[in-house]
Amino acid sequence: MSSPVQSLRALVIDDDAAIRELLETVLRRDGFEVTSLEDPTLAESTVRTGRFHFVLLDLMMPGQDGIETLQRIRKVDRDLAVVVITGYPSLDTAVQSMKLDALDYLRKPFTVEDLRAVVERILKKKGLSRTPEEQLHRAIGETIRAASRSRADVEATREADESVRVVAVPDRAGGVLCQYLVPVQDRRGPRRPSAGTLW
Repeated sequence: MSSPVQSLRALVIDDDAAIRELLETVLRRDGFEVTSLEDPTLAESTVRTGRFHFVLLDLMMPGQDGIETLQRIRKVDRDLAVVVITGYPSLDTAVQSMKLDALDYLRKPFTVEDLRAVVERILKKKGLSRTPEEQLHRAIGETIRAASRSRADVEATREADESVRVVAVPDRAGGVLCQYLVPVQDRRGPRRPSAGTLW
């Protein structure tokens, strides 16, 4: 797995020390910042303050199981990516996890490659950058979408009000520095001047 360009934060919640150590070791080796919890009752407060990108959550834990822990996490963060880890998969737990928007399953026993594959899947689902190329493509896409929205807003305004027109201000490189919406005189004579709208 390639090293993350940005520092992504993972939260591991599992009462099994050996599993926690394995998850921590692999994730840190791959460049993630990792926080781990043995006590699932601390998950809600930890998520509230931790600003994590994803959680690896064991289902079978004493005191507070994974489903209840996930319910408490969802009270704090509805969008946080959660992977459920279980050695005893069942239809009931699968349905409950899906209702609480768990993104993926990791079944015990699992290999390092299984873990990495699951992490890659959830990062792609959440649109988190993993390589310089992906980060660049994401930035370009966001720029294009923003420009398209701005252009659509200008066109909608112009179509709704024929008394305005778009005036472009060129930059030194021959591009467009900015654009203004300015009033247009009609046949009834000049209108009172008003300030243009910069977008």
